This record gives sequence, structure tokens and C-alpha cells, in this order.
Amino acid sequence: MAKLTVEIVTPEKRVLSVQADEAIVPGAKGLFGVRPGHTPFLSLIEPGLLTLSGEGTPREAYFVAGGFVEVGNDKVLVLADVVEPVSAIDVEAARRRLAEAQERLRGMPSDDVRFGVEQATVRRETARVNAAAR
Repeated sequence: MAKLTVEIVTPEKRVLSVQADEAIVPGAKGLFGVRPGHTPFLSLIEPGLLTLSGEGTPREAYFVAGGFVEVGNDKVLVLADVVEPVSAIDVEAARRRLAEAQERLRGMPSDDVRFGVEQATVRRETARVNAAAR
């Protein structure tokens, strides 16, 4: 059976390069799965859980903070802002960052230049905590 080549890259380094049967990616319009033979495309990635699975291998799960994914020719290239294995997530630190961002948003007018940044932090840290809970 054909396999996918999955590469995960951040601005600092190549995080992972593996063979997988399926990749499930948190796209801008929701989760989507990729298997060998998938139609080529490019998508934004939202903060969330990226999972890789293969026959006879344990499922691997990673938190991605956002970025892009390119699919084509049985290759999945993930260009992510931040990637971390779910097992390495510091849940208490993520909850603390989430609470701090929510507190800063309270009473902040939506036209404040920091409003979008704080909203993005809330989305990212919520997704990180949810990824760790799975």
C-alpha cells in the first residue's frame, strides 16, 4: 500500500519527516484527512491537533499553532508556526496563558490594536489545552 511522506517544519527546524497512512490536519474550515492519492491543494492551518497514523504503528499527535499545509504527490508538507508533541504540552502553563489573555480582553475595546493578538492567544491556548486533553 502507498504511504504518505509527512514533513513538519517550523521557522527554526525540521521537526519531523515520516511515512504515514493518514494525516488529519486542523484546516481553516475544519479538520480534514489526507491519504495517499489525495488531490493536491494548499490550506491554512488553525491551532489544533494534527494526527498521523499508520498500519501497525501507534498514532502520533502534535499540537500545531497555525501555519500552512501543502498536499500533493503523496506528500504532506506542514509549515507551522509552532509544533509540539501532545505529550510535551505543559497544560498548566497553557491554562495560565489562556486565563491571562482572557483577563486582558475583558473591557478591552475591539478597536484596540492588541485586541486581535489577544483573541489569537485565546484561540491558540484553548486549542493547546484541548489537544492535551485527548
